[in-house]
Amino acid sequence: MTSQLFTPISLNQIELPNRIVVSPMCQYMANDGSATDWHLMHCGQMSMGAGALLILEATHVAPEGRISHRCLGLYSDENEAAIKRVVDFCKAHGVAKMGIQLAHAGRKGSAHTPFESVSPLGPDEEPWTTLAPSALAFAPDWPVPQAMSADEMKNVKQQFVDSAKRAVRVGFDVVELHMAHGYLLHEFVSAISNHRQDDYGGSAEKRMRYPLEVFEAVREVVPHDRALGARISATDWVDGGITPDEMVSLARSLKSLGCDFVDVTSGQLDPRQKIPFAPGFNVPFTRRVREEVGLTTMAVGMITKPQQAEEIVASGGADLVALARGVMDDPRWAWHAARELGAETGYPMNYQRCHPSVWRA
Repeated sequence: MTSQLFTPISLNQIELPNRIVVSPMCQYMANDGSATDWHLMHCGQMSMGAGALLILEATHVAPEGRISHRCLGLYSDENEAAIKRVVDFCKAHGVAKMGIQLAHAGRKGSAHTPFESVSPLGPDEEPWTTLAPSALAFAPDWPVPQAMSADEMKNVKQQFVDSAKRAVRVGFDVVELHMAHGYLLHEFVSAISNHRQDDYGGSAEKRMRYPLEVFEAVREVVPHDRALGARISATDWVDGGITPDEMVSLARSLKSLGCDFVDVTSGQLDPRQKIPFAPGFNVPFTRRVREEVGLTTMAVGMITKPQQAEEIVASGGADLVALARGVMDDPRWAWHAARELGAETGYPMNYQRCHPSVWRA
């Protein structure tokens, strides 16, 4: 039987030979927002055989939109040149299409990297004032962010647009807007973090308005021969947060604005969350969007085994699967999954001699 995981799929006009995606993975190795040799190595190896689409880590649209001082950005000419070096290398030598996730950390910014501590920067560590829909801290020991004014909302929207223009110039095939994991656009959608009394707070429709406006503005500058999607959250795993019904509504609105796919995740908005971690724990949410909205979906969350990924796609749980830990452990994940599932996948020219047909009896 033909492996469904290794059947082709199109994201708008971007053709992928299989359904395997390298999920965005924050590396915390940038210098002033610019990619370094670490990114060349990390992305270079992933582009060789991990999947059909490689999406770079959360890449921030402004210095004050970063999570930490070591986060990747795409807001300056220096950032653009550094990331283009990485993308050019991967396109010249790898087999994967290239994507980027554009993000603004909101109230979760001005923080240490997770390798240091999950805590905000101290007064002697060059912290910055964070922005959010409302003046509500991420956690009791975190600073209270500045509630965004109309002018600040307009400015941040333009920052997303400007970074998207840079992404197009760099040559990315796919752009994804980060509307999840407790970052700025997610903060607008959730009633936990959005207590605004204007047209951008209150009902679910009003809470979704700003992220949708940002998406619409970005769609205008991302050509229709490239794919544009969004990572959205299905639930905050906290009472009073985003519900799966709201997720479906957001996905439906995104589709009406020309969204090509959604990458469905959950949690990370509130430290009180109780996430039932288990292999493929977000798949029920992607299945629901796929069935009710008819939008191409990407499943993420503890997907590590070829047979597991095959089952998700074959059963209609999602159109694509996105892996992080699995491909960090095995940057040739797609090669090995193809062997296990009796399928074929692409090898870079210089590595074709290691195809099993050449050296295995």
